[in-house]
Amino acid sequence: MYLFSMGVAVLASLAIIVVGVTYIVAPRAASTGFGLPLPEAGPHIRWWLSLKGVRDIVSGLVLLALVAWASPLMVGIVLLVAAMTPVGDMAIVLAAKGSAKHAFGMHGVTAAVMIAGAMPLVLRMA
Repeated sequence: MYLFSMGVAVLASLAIIVVGVTYIVAPRAASTGFGLPLPEAGPHIRWWLSLKGVRDIVSGLVLLALVAWASPLMVGIVLLVAAMTPVGDMAIVLAAKGSAKHAFGMHGVTAAVMIAGAMPLVLRMA
């Protein structure tokens, strides 16, 4: 289970880094997979989406740093806390009557996998 959990942590880290890079390189294309339509068009939309990209990249790097230098318990705790991001994303998409397919299929599944990966690390060390 340890390898599974650490694999989930690394995979989640790399995946959110890729998402973040996509938001910086091709923000409009990246936003189509989130489950909500873009707000009104304007010259600053690209910059707002790029902000999301920077934050996603940093989130992934923080988790990778923990995998490299922290205890398994700390990795599990942070992975569990970080799972609240896709839970929140799912809730926001559903509340906005966005795509339920994206809400559950992307955000919900991501949260479930992160929680499944975190639990063995947290419970093992408890």
